[in-house]
Amino acid sequence: MSWRGKRKDEGVRASDDESESHAPAKKIAKPTESSDESDDIVVCNISKNRRVSVRNWNGKIWIDIREFYVKDGKTLPGKKGISLTVDQWNTLRNHAEGIDKALADLS
Repeated sequence: MSWRGKRKDEGVRASDDESESHAPAKKIAKPTESSDESDDIVVCNISKNRRVSVRNWNGKIWIDIREFYVKDGKTLPGKKGISLTVDQWNTLRNHAEGIDKALADLS
């Protein structure tokens, strides 16, 4: 007998007791915010589809460097990008001079 058959048999035995009356909890979908209602502050557009924004999400402030795409006339954030906390942003900003020096060395 395959492992799937065994699991099915175990499930049948488990449903014979009183636990059958307890249905699993239904998942409630969270309301989605449209891009018009979000707390995004677009700081600059790096290119046609890339932008830097500051946003408040789940009670935390994030610096978001992300690619965007257009679907059904709406501009939506893509998967490609990075969200930095304020501490991470400050660390990156404090190293800007070193990054500029490394760029000059490689150019």
